[in-house]
Amino acid sequence: MSNNQNILQDFGLVEELDEQAGETISGGYEVFTIRNKTKYNVSYLIDGTKAPGYAAKPYSGSAVWTAYRGGIVKFDTDGRNNYVQNKSYNLANGGIYEFQYNNNTAGNPYDLDLYRVG
Repeated sequence: MSNNQNILQDFGLVEELDEQAGETISGGYEVFTIRNKTKYNVSYLIDGTKAPGYAAKPYSGSAVWTAYRGGIVKFDTDGRNNYVQNKSYNLANGGIYEFQYNNNTAGNPYDLDLYRVG
């Protein structure tokens, strides 16, 4: 095993990379649902593609995605228009996710995160 592989394995990235490579090679895909339970428009991308309308509208229902390149979501965790703090996750096939307020950051009503709810 190469030194680079050891480093990736130490960070737990080998399994994730293997899963993504397997999906790409096999032509696999993932389907998942995203909702917005905040009062903010949440800008996000799935595998580098803009969400319909570019942002999840507040309490607007669900967006069902089919991802062919790994199911990576990248989104802005700050509800204010003039601040951008990006975060990303690898979403799971069949998962239901919601943008919600991040209650772990008391005193910051603009802090958002994406949570798996189903």
